[in-house]
Order: sequence, then C-alpha cells, then structure tokens
Amino acid sequence: MGAEPLYLAPRLGKRMRSLVESPGLLHTLSDALGSPLHVLVPDQLAANVAQFRAVFSRHRLSGQVFFAHKANRSGALLRRLAATDAGVDVASLAELQHALGAGLTPDRIVATGPKNPEFLWLAARTSVTVGVDSRGELETLAALVRRHTLPRARVLLRLSGFEASGVRVLSRRSRFGTPAGESEALLKAAERHGDVIDVTGVAYHLDTTSLTEKATALEGCLRVLEECRGRGLRPSAVDIGGGFGLDYLADGAQWERYTSELTAAVLGSRPPLTWGGHGYGLRNEAGTLRGTLGLYPAHRPVSGPRYLDELLAHPAASYGGRPLAGLLLEHLYDLHVEPGRALLDQCGLTLAKVLEVREQGNGGALLVRLAAKADDIALEQHGVLVDPVLVPRDPALPGPGPVAAHLFGSLCLETDLITRRTVFLPHRPEPGDVLAFANTAGYCMDFHATRAQRQPGARKVAAWQDGGAWRWCLDDLYWPTASMDTGGHDMGGAQ
Repeated sequence: MGAEPLYLAPRLGKRMRSLVESPGLLHTLSDALGSPLHVLVPDQLAANVAQFRAVFSRHRLSGQVFFAHKANRSGALLRRLAATDAGVDVASLAELQHALGAGLTPDRIVATGPKNPEFLWLAARTSVTVGVDSRGELETLAALVRRHTLPRARVLLRLSGFEASGVRVLSRRSRFGTPAGESEALLKAAERHGDVIDVTGVAYHLDTTSLTEKATALEGCLRVLEECRGRGLRPSAVDIGGGFGLDYLADGAQWERYTSELTAAVLGSRPPLTWGGHGYGLRNEAGTLRGTLGLYPAHRPVSGPRYLDELLAHPAASYGGRPLAGLLLEHLYDLHVEPGRALLDQCGLTLAKVLEVREQGNGGALLVRLAAKADDIALEQHGVLVDPVLVPRDPALPGPGPVAAHLFGSLCLETDLITRRTVFLPHRPEPGDVLAFANTAGYCMDFHATRAQRQPGARKVAAWQDGGAWRWCLDDLYWPTASMDTGGHDMGGAQ
C-alpha cells in the first residue's frame, strides 16, 4: 500500500460497540431492508438526557432539556424522548404535529425557527411556548391570538448580536433573533400586547463552538432579563440553544496527525490524501498555504454535557467574574438548552453495502462503490471525517490489508463521493460486505437526504438490547414499551 495508514477511528460507546460487533444482525437487517439503512438506538437518547440533567443538578439549576428535532426526523427517537422528562424544540409545523402525536405535552415543547401563520396558530392553540425572532413575528402572533380568541401565548424573546462590556467581545452575526442593542422596540411591543402575550424568558442561539462567545451572549440575556423585570414583565427563564458539540473520534492523536498530513499534501510535500487533491478549504498558492480548514473539529473531548458544565462555570466578566450558573441561581432563573447533535451522541449508525471493488492500474487506492448516495451518509456535508467500521460478510475470510480506498456512491455523478478523503480500512472489502458509519444520527441521516435518480431514501429501524440480545423493529412501529418493558412484547427479530 505504500504510505502508513491514516486512520480516523470512530469513538464507540458501549451500546454502539455492541451493535457494530453484531455482524449477523447487521447483515440480516441490510439484506432484508436494503442499503443504505439507518439503525437508531432510542435508549441511548434517554441516557444522554440523563447526562445533561446531571449537569443541571451539579449546578443546582432547574429548567428543561429540549431535543432539537431538526437533527433527526425519527419517530422512534421522539417517542422514546416522550418517556423521559425532557422536551422538544420544533422548527416547523410538521415537527410540531409530530411532537404532539408522539406523546409530548405542550408544556414540554418550544417552537423556534422561521414560522408561517399555520405554525404560529397551532403553537398558540395548544399553548406551546413560541420563541419569537423579531418584533414583526411577535405582532403576527398577537394578531392571531386576538383574531381567533386563542389562549394567552407564552413567548421567549430570541436575541442575537451581543456585546460584552469592558473588553470588546462580540458574538458572531446571526440571522435569527433580534440584535440585543435593538431590543427596546421588541420589549415595547411585548408590553403593548401584554393582554395576549406572556413573556416567559429570553433566548439565544449561536452557531459557534466558542465558550467565550456563548458566555457573552448569556450575560447579555441576563441584562435583558433585568430590563424586562424593570418594565413589569415577569420572565423566569433563559434559553441558550444548542451547539454543545460531539466528539466523533476515539483518538485525538489521529486527528492531529491527519490534519498535519493533509496540510503537507496540499503543499505538495507528500502524496494527495483526497480524491482530486481536494483540500477541505486549504489551497496551495505558489508554495504558500492559503484558506481555512473547513472541517468540524471531529475530536472534541470538551463537548456535550461537559461543554455545558464548563459554560456554566465560566466567569461572567460584566458581573464581577461570578460563575454564570451562580447568577442564574441567584435570580431564580430556569435554564433551558436545545441540544441536537449532542443529545444524539451514539444514537445511531448507517449501514451501506459494498457493491463493487476495483483496482487502479497505477496501484493507487481501491475504488469502492457502495449501495448508498453521499446524501444518505452526510458526514462530509457537515465537515465530519471519521472511518466506517468494516463488517465482512464472511469474517473467517478477511482480505489482505490494511488498504487505502476511495468510497463512491451509487449516483451517476462525479460528485457522488461518500468521502472525498482516502479512507484506510483494516483489510480489503469485498462485494456483500457492509460498512457501518457510526454516529450519523445527528443531522447526517436526514438533513441532506434526496431521492435522486428515483433511488429510495434509507429506511430506519430502532434497535434495543433485551438481556444479551439485540431486538429491532421498523422506526414507525417503535414505542417506548418495547425497550423499557419487553416482557412478552415481540417487536422484531432477535440477535
């Protein structure tokens, strides 16, 4: 093969490792239900909720964990969530209808994102809290409540564009929310519509991994909450959105080595590591490295609940350096969070069957065609680089290895690449083998999925452990009674 392999091994939790180490089950599912196939683990979602709850308890805070539904459209996940004490953040009319049908009560639902009148009407009709982005949206909601004699609407005022006092620290620009410096008009509108609008709190959502930026935004929200109280409003919560991240890789050293070697490849000091010399945002201009690496930081040990823990412990510069959690507790504010990707950590994988393996005449990497489209396994669309797990059809006959391979999709397009980078596998795959892509539940299953060339989208199944065996059913047929109490309730095949 030549150069030493550059692995990016996935981080596998206990449930996920057990699943990928069940080749009989994975091949049975793929044979019966087709490739690609998404396998979801609803019980892991409940376990992740408990980890976030533990952070709340550690800081003695009350509030709610809202799962960002847009991260995955699975019904099984939503119904399992309904069996916990968590809530859901819905960003469309269909998501709101889905949440209500899955068993989540209105007090456990918050409506965010761009909203049409139908979305606003159903949210108000069912007394779901609405996160409003602008004065115009607030006015529209108030008019709907009056016109249709709806219950008094509960709202969160979503803000953006925060600025720290003292040292100039700006949160990045966002198209969601009212700039904090322009909140005066929004608060006046809330006062004017006080007969039909109840301001329950303020919120923000920032597309950033920076603790400092998020701390600046939370401090800004605390100042606006004080102003609300001064106006006679009675807010009781601050919603800090999501963006807590996920750690995809088992070994940070592999990530550091890969990104270093990628830089060398772009500069031409080593052979290419990608199809067509793709640089993931980096480029070589006359021997000088230019551009920015456009990849998700796939090794993030401070992510998920740990990220939230560190944010809450972060000192608030404009409040004498006191921890943010202490300020929330001091003012008796509830804390709401809206994790999507982080709550789906270890909650699912995607199976893709190997259709063809070709050798290149120059002795380069193998060309491996999968029964899947790049949109079915959208890891790279989100900038995530991680190795699949090779699940041989016949584990007793492993091919030679390790080998380098380019993974292609099944569309008649040059751009249908499952991954642009050269993937290193422990041995040569063969037609009929399955590649299992771990941790695809967060955004990588549905967000980019298409039915191009009339190829079907991936089906979903829910899987759970019953004693020492894995059981499964179609996603649409799963209810929490399956995994929480399996006595005499046969929902699918056993492994």
